[in-house]
Amino acid sequence: MLFPTIDFAIFFAVAFTANWLLNPFPRTWKLAMVALSYVFYSWWDWRFVFLLAAVTITAQVGATAVQRFEDERHRRVAMVSTVAALLGLLGWFKYYGFVAVNVDNFFHTLGSGRLLPLLEVTLPVGISFFTFMALSYVIDVYRRKLQPAHFLDVAVYLSFFPHLIAGPIVRGEELLPQIRRKRDPAAIDFGRAAWLVAGGLFKKVVISSYVDSAIVTPVFSAPHQHSALEILFGIYGFAVQIYADFSGYTDIAIGLAMFLGFRFPDNFDAPYTARNLQDFWRRWHMTLSRWLRDYLYIPLGGGRGSRLTVARNIMITMVLGGLWHGAAWTFVVWGAIHGSGQVVGHLRRSNRAAAGLDPVPDGGVRVWVQRIVTFHIVCLGWVFFRADSFSTATTLIGRLFSAWGRAPLVTPLVVITVVGAVALQYLPKALGGRAQREFAGQPWVVQGAILGVVLLVITTLGPQGVAPFIYYKF
Repeated sequence: MLFPTIDFAIFFAVAFTANWLLNPFPRTWKLAMVALSYVFYSWWDWRFVFLLAAVTITAQVGATAVQRFEDERHRRVAMVSTVAALLGLLGWFKYYGFVAVNVDNFFHTLGSGRLLPLLEVTLPVGISFFTFMALSYVIDVYRRKLQPAHFLDVAVYLSFFPHLIAGPIVRGEELLPQIRRKRDPAAIDFGRAAWLVAGGLFKKVVISSYVDSAIVTPVFSAPHQHSALEILFGIYGFAVQIYADFSGYTDIAIGLAMFLGFRFPDNFDAPYTARNLQDFWRRWHMTLSRWLRDYLYIPLGGGRGSRLTVARNIMITMVLGGLWHGAAWTFVVWGAIHGSGQVVGHLRRSNRAAAGLDPVPDGGVRVWVQRIVTFHIVCLGWVFFRADSFSTATTLIGRLFSAWGRAPLVTPLVVITVVGAVALQYLPKALGGRAQREFAGQPWVVQGAILGVVLLVITTLGPQGVAPFIYYKF
């Protein structure tokens, strides 16, 4: 069930009504939310609701076992076993085909026959997101940051439909307390929620869809047919598309949760204004960045140890983060590009500190050079992220420097959309906040009229039908 559809509008009207009618009755409300969320998830394939239920049961049984044991060794065994079971489910559905193909190719080069059967395993939508939330819940119980919640609370936590398909990755400590308490409808900022939903729809339906059809898909589908300038704007266009698509989803998810009385963490903060790759990951998919930091990078040793040890930890974290996005070597390369860039930055800072030198002073020109260089490294990574193969990626990069010629796809509207979408991230945050507050402060009749106009514009400018959000497949 896609957010920008009539089906979802009807579904959410039912969910919104049930949410507030049942708010005084906590147990009934939780049962209703689980049921509605399972209906939402079953819209793609009803069989995968059993997977969601299995992840929920595994996480709760594991967390309860961790809590029950007093001995640290037994607690650790329970935690590791549960994490292994959850990762096993994720690995089977997401990585079996990738592993089977690569293992068979390796043994084929040695003259052996097929070792693993090639099975077509359907990837359940959003499996990475709810699995990572389940992992954080179990690990936080092990770390004594959380007490095991009631099973029904955990079921709501993992299945809650606004975040279920593509995040944000919400921690147990952030969402479980909100599930336990009654919500006050008078405390809901309906104006801000509506603003977020409308803005997210505009990003997805208008901006993301337009740049995809106008230049991204044509360029990435047939790179041999396009000139260097078209390829350049195709790459820039994908940077805009994936940002508009994913941040648009996040805005909608946060807004829908607000309508229901919940607050989700922010997931984006003007990522294309970043001055280095470390800064980029503080601004892009922030809930995943924090997850990788807290549950992978720090357990590996984090910033402790020698410079080479820290560099190793960064590379492992980013390469596995790349593989999290998809079972393909192109995603591994994407993660390695981001890891290598962060390692270079880390070594430069460490070398200056070891030599007793002060940090390089900031300046206006230096800041803009850093931003431009960082943006283009990110765009290089996006080539591998979007390309369907290494061949496509290398062809695109090669033709950037050789395929001079006409560029009919680079129309004034494409240039304005791409440049404008990046430039908007440089507007002061206070300006956007002020616009939100102005909208929220209007009478509900005025708000409704504005939203009506916005929806009319979205419907008029948007395509027939809406493609799934890009991050649904992760």
